[in-house]
Amino acid sequence: MLQAYSYSRCSTCRKALSWLKENDIDHVVIDITADPPSRSLLAAAMEQFEGRRPLFNTSGQSYRALGAAVVKAMSDDEALDALAADGRLIKRPFVVTSEGQVLVGFKPEVWQNQLKG
Repeated sequence: MLQAYSYSRCSTCRKALSWLKENDIDHVVIDITADPPSRSLLAAAMEQFEGRRPLFNTSGQSYRALGAAVVKAMSDDEALDALAADGRLIKRPFVVTSEGQVLVGFKPEVWQNQLKG
């Protein structure tokens, strides 16, 4: 079953969850702040995206508090540790399909192709 890591106060997450419901896609909602994705799942996502940049919520408070320069200076291991420790650093929604593919953010056309294709 599709896992949708989201944050209840995030309007993009609410739109994405509505889209999943409207399209009859079975999913489980996981609070990304209380139970962020595991380090190993984040590492797999980093490999899928060929880099860590798509994983970071660059407009969030946690990211701004760290600072872009600090994040850029991190090694991949340090970045994975930071993401796994603070779900608010992760771009959301963070969705894992039953096949293990990861989608970040909500772009209806991408979701349509990936989840309904």
